[in-house]
Amino acid sequence: MNSGTELWLIRHGETEWSLSGKHTSRTDISLTEHGRKRAEELRDYLKGEQFSAVFVSPMQRARETCAIAGFGDVAVVDEGLKEWDYGVYEGKTTAEIRKEVPGWSVWKDEIVGGETAEHVGERADGVIARALAGSPAGGKVTLFAHAHILRILAARWIGLEARGGSLFALGTGSVSVLGWERETRVIAAWNRGFEE
Repeated sequence: MNSGTELWLIRHGETEWSLSGKHTSRTDISLTEHGRKRAEELRDYLKGEQFSAVFVSPMQRARETCAIAGFGDVAVVDEGLKEWDYGVYEGKTTAEIRKEVPGWSVWKDEIVGGETAEHVGERADGVIARALAGSPAGGKVTLFAHAHILRILAARWIGLEARGGSLFALGTGSVSVLGWERETRVIAAWNRGFEE
């Protein structure tokens, strides 16, 4: 059934690791100065929007973005919004991993000591269910989180398998909107960034 609810996906601002391309899930790091500036731009962009519910990953970079954007006082921490657990690849770039495993891709290869894409997809399905329950009469729900979990969540929203998230690029400090066209779930806006 079409609840009319929109999910506004907000990727956290830049961190030192996102800037360098290091896989970051469990490592709890803060935003760079540029990341904080993007969060301030998010605050300006989102000013005046009314949200039925706000959910945030428990990780510092997402909570910091959420707070600077003006939603820290109303946000509910949702463990399901944690980033994909990269296991032994935590803190490594794809180029570094490919020196050990040629052709490696987070989307196609085993994540040693971490999560499968399918497990992250199950977490995303749970987040979607909670978001829809948080706005039973329609409206807008905001999710502050991380690139891969939000990409997978978007894929699941439109009926793709979790690995379908590989088709969506997502910049730091970006805004995307998942919505409806009649009874069909759609991507209404994707990866809206801000001018330098």
